[in-house]
Amino acid sequence: MPKSILDHAPVRAPATAHGADSQLGTLPGWNLSDLYPGPESAEFKTDLAAARTGAQAFEARWKGKIAEAAANTGDEGLGAVIEAYEKLEELMGRIISYAGLAYFTNTSDPAIAKFYGDVQSTMTDISAHLLFFALELNRIDDTLIEESLGKDPRAARYTPWIHDLRLDRPFQLEDRIEQLFHEKSMTGHAAWNRLFDETMSSLEFTIDDQALPLEVTLSLLQDADGARRKKAGLALAETFKANLRTFTLITNTLAKDKEISDRWRGFEDIADSRHLANRVERPVVDALAQAVREASPRLSHRYYAMKARWLGLDKLEFWDRNAPLPETPRETIAWDAAKNTVLSAYHGFAPEMADIARRFFDRSWIDAPSRPGKISGAFAHPTVPSVHPYVLVNYLGKPRDVMTLAHELGHGVHQVLAGDQGALMSSTPLTLAETASVFGEMLTFRALLARTTDRRERKAMLAQKVEDMINTVVRQIAFYEFERRVHTARREGELTSEQLGRLWLDVQSESLGPAVNLSEGYETFWAYIPHFIHSPFYVYAYAFGDCLVNSLYSVYEKTPDGFRERYFEMLKAGGTKHHSELLAPFGLDASDPGFWNQGLSMIEGMIDELEAMDG
Repeated sequence: MPKSILDHAPVRAPATAHGADSQLGTLPGWNLSDLYPGPESAEFKTDLAAARTGAQAFEARWKGKIAEAAANTGDEGLGAVIEAYEKLEELMGRIISYAGLAYFTNTSDPAIAKFYGDVQSTMTDISAHLLFFALELNRIDDTLIEESLGKDPRAARYTPWIHDLRLDRPFQLEDRIEQLFHEKSMTGHAAWNRLFDETMSSLEFTIDDQALPLEVTLSLLQDADGARRKKAGLALAETFKANLRTFTLITNTLAKDKEISDRWRGFEDIADSRHLANRVERPVVDALAQAVREASPRLSHRYYAMKARWLGLDKLEFWDRNAPLPETPRETIAWDAAKNTVLSAYHGFAPEMADIARRFFDRSWIDAPSRPGKISGAFAHPTVPSVHPYVLVNYLGKPRDVMTLAHELGHGVHQVLAGDQGALMSSTPLTLAETASVFGEMLTFRALLARTTDRRERKAMLAQKVEDMINTVVRQIAFYEFERRVHTARREGELTSEQLGRLWLDVQSESLGPAVNLSEGYETFWAYIPHFIHSPFYVYAYAFGDCLVNSLYSVYEKTPDGFRERYFEMLKAGGTKHHSELLAPFGLDASDPGFWNQGLSMIEGMIDELEAMDG
């Protein structure tokens, strides 16, 4: 991706983009022309116009007539209506995916930010014409719906989607209120999300008179030089503190916005709307959170005490938490080596999985370089089933970057396999969406560990994996607890930066344990976590996925026969089945209180091995 998607008007999206580095090699940029040749292209303009006229025509034809359609079959039946609706959803998804992917690689470019904002606004206006459909469908009597599914084969295909949609009925509002919520989202939470992204991507962190972007600065917390890690930690704290007023306002506003929505819809618990979206029951999540909190002394507290001893410290400072062990190899991992590592691990499990993952490299579906203005972190975006997913990473050659690549490609493989379910049913709830990604990480780790014979190198690899699992499970449940406390306290009034900092330190102290010193500056680190802004209470999905994969991998090791076939069937199901249905073929049940301890025991077993090696 070039430094700017727009150098001169009109806006032009990049066809391909690459970043070259003497140690990393050539880093790929994605090719968005599979979606559209450019924002000013005839194809993009034609589809935008088609989405607008199609949505208006759909509303004119079917508004007030969905119950009538449910009583019919054929081209006048409910199945035909859903097919037309899905076609529009596919078209609109393609348009907004293109605008979003272009924006996320360069949020600091004013022209591409305007393009993204304009497309968001247009899509909000267009989708307002479709809002009636789900509302009307959910007002139809259960008996009539089931009769329709029984006599209309075209409707029957969408049975999982219809049943899923009807779970929202208790929280559905009157049509005009729903329309108001929908249209004001652009000037509400969507606007605050964009402010967060653009503010965060514009921040600079000064180390030794050099201004660095967020991703590069965060990566220095994994530097072997303790003095360098400290500088990075303090630089992060200094810049976060300087911008804390903005992040505090964003957090307060979005928490209040969510409270208003939840109150109007009648959700009891502050996280219930997320549980509903994830199609997971509150007791299941509560059991997960409780199991992780109870296990923290055996996991994170114990591990960080061991790590402090390995590093010759009485306590770890917050900037030492992800420091490499003395045994850790220091070389930078080139992009081609990372690619081969992941593809080899995937191939060892299932050649089909490696074949799908290889497409991302061969067909320019990955954007890898870290650059100013690019959104931090990593993601896999499914776009729409008629195209393909895209993966974004900020690759800096660290071992964790290889695992991140394995993680996001796991998402990508999952999204490709689920694509056959179509635009309405391919999307997987967040809890299960993390299964393939974490499984991809586990495959990569196990493949690397299996070929490691050096004792010191094995220790370093095990330690790094334990840290990654602690970050994925213990840390994410701590994030979830922080969110719960913030949203609960916000109901009593606005929170100051100091109050947010205290809540953050309290939760982190409980999670990390007494071996980690949360010194001055760390109270600001809540500010950069994007999940708090974009997807409140999303974070427990990582812990759910990690514990689930630990249990899945245990099944794979014990009974490998037929596992691959069952695993691929699970991924291909997309959003058509509940987690209980998907896990049953593996003999797993997330509602069983012992299920989570089974997953956590794998982490504890690795810590046991590390402790034995230390003896």
